[in-house]
Amino acid sequence: MTESGAATSFDQITERIDDLARVLARQAGTLERLADDAKARAQRERAGADVPLVVDLFALYNDARSFAATAASETERIAFEAFAARVERLLAGRGGQLVDPAPDSEFDALTMEAADVAAAADPSLDRTISEVIQPGLTAAGRSLRPAKVIVRRYREAAKDQ
Repeated sequence: MTESGAATSFDQITERIDDLARVLARQAGTLERLADDAKARAQRERAGADVPLVVDLFALYNDARSFAATAASETERIAFEAFAARVERLLAGRGGQLVDPAPDSEFDALTMEAADVAAAADPSLDRTISEVIQPGLTAAGRSLRPAKVIVRRYREAAKDQ
């Protein structure tokens, strides 16, 4: 190999090494950004929800549901229900979660408050939800507002002696 051919090969190798160094530098920068994003996301998750905002949104959600229930027309009812659904999505996006138990589901003392008790004739319905009076709210792993529910209780009838 001639001296000029060796110099050309050396220049090509040097150029390729420089290209690889640039690629590695870009990949390292991308990895650092991804790691920083993951750390920031984890920090936000540890911090939990923006509780004051979630509580205000929950109040707005309840107002919208009340307005929908007492609307003067079908058009107003539909509009308030749509508004309540959007506020519910905002709640979820800010770390809040509605507690709106389905009828016949189990009573959970951590997220629900028994506003009233209804008699249950069937023992399998004991401590189940009869009706939801008002939904509740949880955020950051804790109950902020318990759902107000009517709970069924089974009581065996006293036997005649």
